[in-house]
Amino acid sequence: MTRMTSSEAFVETLAAQGVTDIFGIVGSAYMDALDIFPAAGIRFIPTVHEQGAAHMADGYSRVSGRHGVCIGQNGPGITNFVTAIAAAYWAHTPVVAITPETGSQTMGLGGFQETEQLPIFSKITKYQGHVTSPGRMAEITGRCFDMAMAERGPAQLNIPRDHFYGEVDVDIAGPRSVERGAGGESNLNEAASILAEAKFPVIVSGGGVVFSGAVEECIALAEHLNAPVVNSYLHNDSFPAEHPLWCGSLGYQGSKAGMKLIAQADVVLALGTRLGPFGTLPQYEMDYWPKDAKIIQVDTDHRMLGLVKKIGVGICGDAKAAATSLLDRLQNREMACRANASSRLDEIKTQKSAWEAELDGWSQEKDDWSQEVSAEDPDLMHPRQMLRELEKALPANAMVSTDIGNICSVSNSYLRFNKPNSFFAAMSFGNCGYAFPTIIGAKVAAPDRPAVAYVGDGAWGMSFGEILTCVREDIPVTAVVFHNKQWGAEKKNQVDFYDTRFLGVNLKNPSFAEIARSMGAEGVTVNHLGDVGEALDKACDAQKRGKTTIIEVMCNRELGDPFRRDALSKPIRLLEKYKDYVTP
Repeated sequence: MTRMTSSEAFVETLAAQGVTDIFGIVGSAYMDALDIFPAAGIRFIPTVHEQGAAHMADGYSRVSGRHGVCIGQNGPGITNFVTAIAAAYWAHTPVVAITPETGSQTMGLGGFQETEQLPIFSKITKYQGHVTSPGRMAEITGRCFDMAMAERGPAQLNIPRDHFYGEVDVDIAGPRSVERGAGGESNLNEAASILAEAKFPVIVSGGGVVFSGAVEECIALAEHLNAPVVNSYLHNDSFPAEHPLWCGSLGYQGSKAGMKLIAQADVVLALGTRLGPFGTLPQYEMDYWPKDAKIIQVDTDHRMLGLVKKIGVGICGDAKAAATSLLDRLQNREMACRANASSRLDEIKTQKSAWEAELDGWSQEKDDWSQEVSAEDPDLMHPRQMLRELEKALPANAMVSTDIGNICSVSNSYLRFNKPNSFFAAMSFGNCGYAFPTIIGAKVAAPDRPAVAYVGDGAWGMSFGEILTCVREDIPVTAVVFHNKQWGAEKKNQVDFYDTRFLGVNLKNPSFAEIARSMGAEGVTVNHLGDVGEALDKACDAQKRGKTTIIEVMCNRELGDPFRRDALSKPIRLLEKYKDYVTP
């Protein structure tokens, strides 16, 4: 036991957990601890907004595999974390949100910047720790870090501001390591028997493959089965696109090749994925999920097994360990899938070639409204052609984050990666303003990798203030802003269901490139398709010189398919004064 102040106990525990970077906005509630961050080797990165800080912590964690940490002032500073912590929850990111609170002796009196901070985060964190006295500062701080990693999700560390003061006797513990196994023996044996009998196995490689470092094990298992591999929704980096068995991502705006191949499966191995509903819904007018296939699902959380899709076998285990164990069980075993391996590999090549050819020729959306607006703006870029050019120009080791919105979602068809921990999205929380701060955090964790955010012009309005963070803190990234003057995802719903009666979806924007330059970054406006690749090349090169670049690409107003046609229906109007507001 060593005598120290409770602020020192807090900071020493952060250091013991390997914390080197913390994102946030300065506040008096934790200033006694903040004062000694530098002495502990911790860099404090002040942001423009607390939501941005928590998104940065998310991106930092997803690249590094370590905790991402954010901190803010009690009350309004902490409530600003909520949206980003919810995004981290659905991305299974071990973010630790440090939430200083009103002093313990004045809680409930309605003082300055007071609110109850634990209930707000109760449904969007995996663990909540509340420091009940200065003497428990190190204990509860360490537990929050351990639980965030063990539970694969955010933890909240709530500290009454007066508990940063006082002297305590404390023993600083190091991080706790939890080793995850392959799963139950009987489940693994049953799964191996099903795979051995499969004639057309397909692997869905999910986020758990990335989290557990299981890409090589997934490759080995796929090669043993000669099985096509599809990425689960928004985990495009969970299997290398250069591998001949890779077939693209499932879910919204994913790969038709992957969808047509999984539709033929008699066995699906869902490796490290919860099979979320948004990632298995029909797309391109295809209800592709195989109705009669036996599903083997591997997930570290037993509560996810069979939750969304009916499964044949559930394996509660680590994706890496489970893949290794299944492969061991399949060695020297007669495999039904080998008899038709050649035809299956031919089918993979056929479907992938057809999909790539369709993407190459997809120069215009097919609905009447998109064709009309394209004719009105013949000099503006078609979104899909622009996305294809960005795909070609992305550096091999680039990290990419995408925001929510129509063009960003369409990019799911064009984003391919050969290295894990390269692709970041807000997952099923789907919040705007995610991509730019997240890629800033990713760049802090991996400063030698090119970092690129894809953002629509609507969501850009929520996040471009963090350009100042990039400039002030020398964190060079690139943002590609799709400037089409609309909230595209919602506008598509008004096209399809409300007879193009547009309300709240059309935007009047300034030049985002000019704004970027006024804030100290580089700003480039791209009007022609042939200039897209060069602009991205130059921007990524500028990162090496420490410069942030905002690339404003001028797109026409064409819109891809909506998120979910089943989520809306044609309007019904019963009152006479609303009869004009109905689609025939």
